[in-house]
Amino acid sequence: MDVEPSVLHFRASGEKLHFEVTFTPLHKVQGGFTFGSLTWVHRHGNNSVRIPIAVRQRFSSTATCKMGSQHLLSSMLLLLLSGFIQMATLGRTPSSTKLLYIVYMGERQHEDPDLVTASHHDMLSSVLGSKEEAVSSIVYSYKHGFSGFAAMLTESQADQIAEMPEVVSVDPSRRVPLLTTRSWDYLDLGYEQPQPTGLLVRGNFGDGIIIGVAFGRNREALMTMVTAPSHPVGKERQNFTVNHCNRKIIGARWYAGGVDPSLIEGDYQSPRDSEGHGTHTASTAAGSLVSDASFHGLGAGTARGGAPRARLAIYKACWAKAGCPDAAVLKAIDDAIHDGVDILSLSLGGLLQPYLASIHAVAKGITVIFAGGNDGPVPQTISNDLPWVITVAASTMDRSFPTLLTLGDNRTAVGQSILYESTDGGFKELADGGSCSRAVLNSSDVVGKIVLCYQLAFASSSPPRRHFPLAARSRRKGIIFAQYSASILSFIDNICNGTVCVFVDYEIGKQITDYVTNTRSPLVKVSLTQDMVGSGVMSPRVAAFSSRGPSILFPDLIKPDITAPGFLILAAVKDSYKFESGTSMACPHVSGVAALLKAAHPRWSPAAIKSALVTTAHTANKYGFPMEAEGVPRKLADPFDFGGGHIDPNKAADPGLIYDVDPEDYFKFFNCTYGPSTTCDLVDSRLYRLNLPSISIPDLKKTPLTVWRTVTNVGNTDSIYRAMVESPPGVNMVIEPSVLQFNASTTTHTFAVTFTPLHMVQGDFNFGSLTWFDDGKHAVRIPIAVRV
Repeated sequence: MDVEPSVLHFRASGEKLHFEVTFTPLHKVQGGFTFGSLTWVHRHGNNSVRIPIAVRQRFSSTATCKMGSQHLLSSMLLLLLSGFIQMATLGRTPSSTKLLYIVYMGERQHEDPDLVTASHHDMLSSVLGSKEEAVSSIVYSYKHGFSGFAAMLTESQADQIAEMPEVVSVDPSRRVPLLTTRSWDYLDLGYEQPQPTGLLVRGNFGDGIIIGVAFGRNREALMTMVTAPSHPVGKERQNFTVNHCNRKIIGARWYAGGVDPSLIEGDYQSPRDSEGHGTHTASTAAGSLVSDASFHGLGAGTARGGAPRARLAIYKACWAKAGCPDAAVLKAIDDAIHDGVDILSLSLGGLLQPYLASIHAVAKGITVIFAGGNDGPVPQTISNDLPWVITVAASTMDRSFPTLLTLGDNRTAVGQSILYESTDGGFKELADGGSCSRAVLNSSDVVGKIVLCYQLAFASSSPPRRHFPLAARSRRKGIIFAQYSASILSFIDNICNGTVCVFVDYEIGKQITDYVTNTRSPLVKVSLTQDMVGSGVMSPRVAAFSSRGPSILFPDLIKPDITAPGFLILAAVKDSYKFESGTSMACPHVSGVAALLKAAHPRWSPAAIKSALVTTAHTANKYGFPMEAEGVPRKLADPFDFGGGHIDPNKAADPGLIYDVDPEDYFKFFNCTYGPSTTCDLVDSRLYRLNLPSISIPDLKKTPLTVWRTVTNVGNTDSIYRAMVESPPGVNMVIEPSVLQFNASTTTHTFAVTFTPLHMVQGDFNFGSLTWFDDGKHAVRIPIAVRV
């Protein structure tokens, strides 16, 4: 942005002077508005006159705006031109009715799993009256990673068990629903470069690592690779035999105990996938190379997982109609611990109490990764927000699907779609459907026409996807929908039923509306969708659907931890490939990277892997623009949108420093919060005292607050790191010591972070960061959130 002249010399009050503001794009990239300002400052500092500026590129070279300058300058706007969890709660039932209850008992008291199960039978016998009845009532016995069971009990029986001293919790089992060719190249883990480099090679493509996939519905359509480890698991069942276990899928289990048989009727009574969600996520994490993959020609390329030589252990705990019963998910986690997986990837929703058991997997060295939920952009919707797991948000990548619209007067506009089936290629009648109400879409005026839906109220009160099923059932030829966020495109295949659906932004929608209003017989032609990949697409952005923090249950945590590609991910579904969007798709991206990190650094703990991912994530795109978070309106992303930032696999392979956590510290918090208080230290009950790669202070008072962190050097032996502080607004943040020196004998350092409010004023969270820099390539950054 250039201003000419840059100095204005006024000789009289009321005098007008003119100046030019010239805008030139530095990068040819389509994106949203970015913001700046122009301020005229009096040479003696008496006055400063500032105007805001908003610019959106549309591939124009330059644009010049002449403005008049008066004693007061007026404001200017230069316009240059995309539900994860609905928790199914169970009400209290008559005491004589039996329901499936989960009895959680914490750590095992016996090493022998058979003795653990026997103790469950003894406990139930004391309540039910006989061992036979106890055995018949148990659906699952959790005996490998922790102790507990799921059993059919009445309310009074459950209450009686809950009073026993060895029992931590008793809860009814609930159901939760489930929540490529470009994404790995986008993350600089390209396989088909002149030769693979970086973490992909350092991690030997994930060879020797087992990724446990516990979500739902996996199919056998994953190719084989080299020699398998020596401990495959699984059984033959309907349409799934031992022949389907290969050198890629080394074992598979399925869980139908306690599920109403009517809810799984018609589904495969085996680990086999009937819908494709499990196959999609598993192939994203560890699928082998498949050339010429595409969705009807779109997104064409070689599809593969992030760790293509890793093996998969499949745990089918979810069903198309029955969702994901807690009891089944717990049993899947228990079995995964027993089977010795290295990574546990869970693309499913979370109910806190049962999933606390994932702490036992982390204690056994298993990195547990959860999808964060699809309830964004509403704040405080993040799920699976436990401190010992990695919670993943979803973001876009540098691929879009422009679709050309040609109006009857030969003007053209560009929208977004996934239109792959050829129409007759001619013009169609175009109708203005306004808000696309039921009355409009059922009227004879839109029969056989393409309908334009345009109403600003949709942006805040009614997402377009709620209106498309009605439009799809109407007798129209297609629909053009003006909307704000491009990520709505993720729902297009489900809501448009294969017909013509094109999304345009409000500006283009207004132009089309004006054309329809002023034309006797408006027409439009919709061309087939094209692929656009690379630097011309502004990315990444946090997807609109991605759930946001802060955590309601744990405000002492920054959640999510990281964001990864989760928008329009092409991966295997049944016997083909399909685009899917959601944090369920982002989760296996992190799982694949975690597998590579585990292969490259076998001794790293789950906390070390999490730290490496969070501290090396980036918060700006390749052009240096801060990451944005889609929503209404779009905004700059903050740690409650993306945690540490967008995942950077190659930097995570060499983080310099790590924030490690002893699992025993997690158990201290767990006991303070949910379990018996015998090992609880009240000082440790605040999560910001855990050695996490982030700090969240939700209640900073007048008195300064100090938290401690310990870092371990995993970089060069002789290193000196210096702290760079970005204090949250309104807070003074001091690091002591601010210089850390490492050598062969000193590999860890502990430092203090002291927060002092500058103003005693009630406010919301403000954000900052702490970054440790060495003299070389390492920048170890943690996000910080503080509310006074």
